[in-house]
Amino acid sequence: MCHVLVIEDEALIAMFIEDVLLEHGATSVSVASTEEQAIAAAHLRRPDFITSDVTLAEGSGIRAVTAIEREHGCLPVLFITATPDGVRERAPVHRVTSKPFDPRLVAHAFREMARA
Repeated sequence: MCHVLVIEDEALIAMFIEDVLLEHGATSVSVASTEEQAIAAAHLRRPDFITSDVTLAEGSGIRAVTAIEREHGCLPVLFITATPDGVRERAPVHRVTSKPFDPRLVAHAFREMARA
């Protein structure tokens, strides 16, 4: 069983990521569009894997992931963002892919990271 948290404020992108992950082995997905929603969703159900945008309409994906990891420990995270350089500086232990993204790369990262 693999529960995924998708942190993304653009609904169509969130749905696309969700579809890719479900197709490649995720058994359940929660979607959050704000920092606060992401933290609350992870509090209700610990994610096994997280994808996150960096800049959200309300809050920051990096801050959300940091708060979630304070509660649950280190988790596999894939940042999917138009600003990858900022992530590499602020969250260097996590993987990053740029928008627009290749769904095959997201699927590959998910399969590889969720197994670890």
